[in-house]
Amino acid sequence: MTPGIDAGMLQLAAMGRLSAVSCLALGPAFAADAPALAGIDADLGVHLNLTEAFDAAGRTAVMPLPALIARAYTGRLDGAWIDTQLARQFDAFERTLGRAPDYVDGHQHVHQLPGVLPRLLDFLRRRYGPQRPWLRHTAPGILDGIPLRDAAKAHLIGALGAAALRRAAHRDGWRTNRRMLGVYGLDGGVRRYAALLHHWLYHALDGDLIMCHPGLPSSGDRLAGQRAAEYSVLASPLIGEWMRFNGVRIARLSRR
Repeated sequence: MTPGIDAGMLQLAAMGRLSAVSCLALGPAFAADAPALAGIDADLGVHLNLTEAFDAAGRTAVMPLPALIARAYTGRLDGAWIDTQLARQFDAFERTLGRAPDYVDGHQHVHQLPGVLPRLLDFLRRRYGPQRPWLRHTAPGILDGIPLRDAAKAHLIGALGAAALRRAAHRDGWRTNRRMLGVYGLDGGVRRYAALLHHWLYHALDGDLIMCHPGLPSSGDRLAGQRAAEYSVLASPLIGEWMRFNGVRIARLSRR
């Protein structure tokens, strides 16, 4: 999305603090910064984008999230439009990195929506055959001790498509993470994020995924301050102690 976000993720990956990096393959910084991903020990995924316009010319290719959800749940999404977006973004990922993605997720979790998920799964079958990437499953993990508004947001995200993705995984053998943690209001600074991360690490079970949104202080987007807070916490030497205390280790799902 921006060089500052990319730099933050690359530094954390080099420190062994990330198991995966989601790539906006048509984002303005991807082509320039993606070559640096070649040397990191992390899964690389396509972060399917149907809602974020990076410039005026791109606004015709996306739509606001509420409109996308409304059309998805009323069966009014244009299948040809989705197919075009899939082809453009996966082509850009492979053209830049020279390989297939390890996994697929969605910007604002659009990959799981009705009308999107079936076309995505069909696209992945045709493109990758038996070497299919894993998929991000958004059903919430254990949320004991998480503030109500953050827990509600986690349940809402899961309600928008986790059950359908789980059924597809069970029926057709798609690999997924077990559950997802890391959902919150993207505010509150370092202290609040550290407290939440303590809860997520304490409750994480084998195969769970903790989503994060780090970036350097100069990340240059509307979440720059909170991205910097996440980066500060995730880069702290204390993280290693927290993980050891909770019996947690960071691992690439593609190698499980």
